[in-house]
Amino acid sequence: MIKRAGAVACLIILAGCSGGSSGRHVASTVTAPALTSSPSASPKPTPTAKSAAAVVAALKAKGLPIGSVIVYTAATDPNHLLGRPNGYDSKASFTDTRIKPSDSTQGNVDAGGSVEVFAAAADAQARKTYIQAAEKSAPIVGTEYDYVTGRVLLRVSSVLTPDQAQQYEAALAGIG
Repeated sequence: MIKRAGAVACLIILAGCSGGSSGRHVASTVTAPALTSSPSASPKPTPTAKSAAAVVAALKAKGLPIGSVIVYTAATDPNHLLGRPNGYDSKASFTDTRIKPSDSTQGNVDAGGSVEVFAAAADAQARKTYIQAAEKSAPIVGTEYDYVTGRVLLRVSSVLTPDQAQQYEAALAGIG
């Protein structure tokens, strides 16, 4: 980029110094090329999926029994993944009113579920794969239902029956 700016400066100087044989200066205009970022820097993609809070609101609007909702920030995210490399762009957890509070704790997937929205669909799928591998290798961690649609990972409590969890899956597919 410095070389380009130097070349433009030289062209401007040379253009200003050129003159005709009559000794008059001929006015000329040199347009500098627009400076752009280096080819190795890729622009950050513009988010197109809804935020995690908007997905939870849409699930509730579809008639799912969602109670309280927690929308996380980078400072409050219990997984320390929000906004961090290989992490999600937004996260919200919710309670399912069919689950008794004594069965779980607020903010925990066991209380109902959570939504994580990633920069790319592949990242959401990778997170789902990671969670399921952790559950399989260490059953003490617990289990959950995990559904991916595009950039959205929906994690649903295993306290719910398979039929109840599938209601979340169907609603998520309807949100798009």
